Amino acid sequence: MITVDGRRLAFHVTPGHQPAIVLDAGGGEDSSYWKGLVPRLAQDTGSMIITYDRAGLGDSDEVAGPWDVHSAVSDLEAGLHQLGVTQKVVLVSHSQAGEVATYFAQANPQLLSGAVLVDANLPPFFTDEEIARLVAATAPQIEEAKKQPSTKQNRQLIATAANFGPAHHDYHAASWPTTVPAIVMVSTKTPFDGSPEDAQRWRDAAAAFAKAGPDRELVTAEGSSHDIPLDRPQLVLDQIEKMASGG
Repeated sequence: MITVDGRRLAFHVTPGHQPAIVLDAGGGEDSSYWKGLVPRLAQDTGSMIITYDRAGLGDSDEVAGPWDVHSAVSDLEAGLHQLGVTQKVVLVSHSQAGEVATYFAQANPQLLSGAVLVDANLPPFFTDEEIARLVAATAPQIEEAKKQPSTKQNRQLIATAANFGPAHHDYHAASWPTTVPAIVMVSTKTPFDGSPEDAQRWRDAAAAFAKAGPDRELVTAEGSSHDIPLDRPQLVLDQIEKMASGG
């Protein structure tokens, strides 16, 4: 357990050599999301493998109020610092964790040797039109959550929705540092499998992000849902190992 501003955050460490590989799960998911990959990744690479629970998830303490990506970035920075991980990190980020990765990379480009962004939330996707569509589409789910008994999962869902519009207007303007290589993995089904228009926008955003800077590669997970680590684990392992080896 790492302590940050009096709060406890759960970090799980498999010992190994540098570069450390940090796995960050998507919205509503904790470190257990990666349980199928961690042993294989440790065996294949010999690297230190780190998973963790963001605030309010898994064994980590909650934070009152709307979810704040910058607070999440500070938590990850503090956790890695306390673990003595200060260079050559390979950051692997799924879905919502792509937002944490982007701001983390902006603030700490010297700490990263590269990133694997796994069907991640990327800035080009969050246009004003798309944000409005997402807010409208999720409003009934959020209202229903507010009527249910207060659970950790419901509180996280409501906290993420509370500041969604303004936070993602800001995120649309965020940029990835040109000094940090990135493998951009995108699923064919995307999080919007039931909406062809939104699914195409998601795939287009990934392609645009990959083309927007040097040392970026687009990898399509054919036939996969949004959960590429569960549907195509070997493909994800291959991309992580490629980034970790510098190749």
